[in-house]
Amino acid sequence: MTYYDPPFHLRNKRSSRKKRVVQRTEGSMASSNNFFPSASVTSSGRPVFLPNEIECQLLSAVDLESDDGPSFPSLKSGLLILTTHRLIWIPSNSSAHSNAIAIPLSLITHIFSSKKSIKSIFHSPRIRFQVSLNSKSLVVTVVARGKGDWDGFLPKFWENWRGRAWETSAGGSTADGSVTTSISGTSSNSGGFYLNDGSVRMVGLAGILRKEQEMWESTDKSLQEAFQDLNALMSKAKEMVMLAEKMRQKLLSGSNSETNAGNNEEMGSKEEMQDWLLSVGIISPVTKESAGALYHQQLSRQLADFVRTPLERAGGMINLIDIYCLFNRARGTELISPEDLLQACTLWEKFDAPVMLRKFDSGVMVIQNKSHSDEEVFTRIKTLVTKPDALQAGITASDAAMTLGIAPAMAKEHLLTAESRGILCRDISPDGFRFYINLFPEIDSDDMHMVKDHGIYSLWVRVVSA
Repeated sequence: MTYYDPPFHLRNKRSSRKKRVVQRTEGSMASSNNFFPSASVTSSGRPVFLPNEIECQLLSAVDLESDDGPSFPSLKSGLLILTTHRLIWIPSNSSAHSNAIAIPLSLITHIFSSKKSIKSIFHSPRIRFQVSLNSKSLVVTVVARGKGDWDGFLPKFWENWRGRAWETSAGGSTADGSVTTSISGTSSNSGGFYLNDGSVRMVGLAGILRKEQEMWESTDKSLQEAFQDLNALMSKAKEMVMLAEKMRQKLLSGSNSETNAGNNEEMGSKEEMQDWLLSVGIISPVTKESAGALYHQQLSRQLADFVRTPLERAGGMINLIDIYCLFNRARGTELISPEDLLQACTLWEKFDAPVMLRKFDSGVMVIQNKSHSDEEVFTRIKTLVTKPDALQAGITASDAAMTLGIAPAMAKEHLLTAESRGILCRDISPDGFRFYINLFPEIDSDDMHMVKDHGIYSLWVRVVSA
């Protein structure tokens, strides 16, 4: 059998052709940021929204195509999120979340009407729009290959593009993503001592007091309008959350010089206000109307981002019931059921979230960080229970709660878990549960009557006989 050996010049052509194909593929993946700006994504895969930006609709398994040819990046099978300001495309692969892109609606110059034909019946739903990027016009086609409310997406896309929410003067965002704010009808970057209407700008402590007075008057007016009836409250809910977010940003960005200008009472009230505003709510909560079939998946990702702050305050573990109350309070009027919360927690294992759902032997369910270590908790409990007073009288769940800095119910679960590990033993009396150090590991099974001169057992004997 003979083999054909191509000439040298043909082999060179074939290898160079392969190199060009590889270079073109790598170039298309690396040039995605040359077309569209990148989008920030949290560790759980949720987009980081701009101020006053609200999530409206989601579609899964979406491709972004263009007639630009091979230079257009390969954007296949990603999650498309429509907001009031942008179209955000996130790759389905969690390891490629850094390649997420955003198309500002302000850059869209035209949306083509979809033409119904026999051919379109057998094709995936698609919509074409024109984008102006770097003085260049580009036509992008959105191809929905997954399940989703496509009929609801189209009118929402038109509505948000025509609404031009990014042009609002109060805390709006420009086309490049920068944030601008306006106070008293003027831009924050304008200088001088006079406003546009010719009046004198208020500066110093008087100006701060006047701006805060105007803010509270506006807030009081919004509250009066919102509480007229239930319908008004529902319509004003998102506006109230936006207002609270603006106040929180103002408090967080306040300089130290302004803080030192007030007295201690003003500083205390400001800190209390800041703590209250930090827990006011989520600006753009995930809803069944916007997420559709992806509701529980996106709810799970948003919940994973939300529980970080409560977990840090609670020492790395918090009761599921407490999270349910905090999360519903943050969502405002968009309440969720306990079943939705439980299902969202069970989905954390699928996308490797930094938190997890844990169920104790007693049936109590908690949320904890994956970095949380029971051994550290057991070490602190063992230190507490080996103190002279605890060796004689034992400890209660309240004693452990004060040491661990958690709720008594959670402390009781830790004590029961330590008992199952053989660290503690309990005594049940009319006064309730009392836990003692387990002395059996300290006793020598060969000579049970011998008292060792070291160890916990020897210390217990000395304390009890004293």
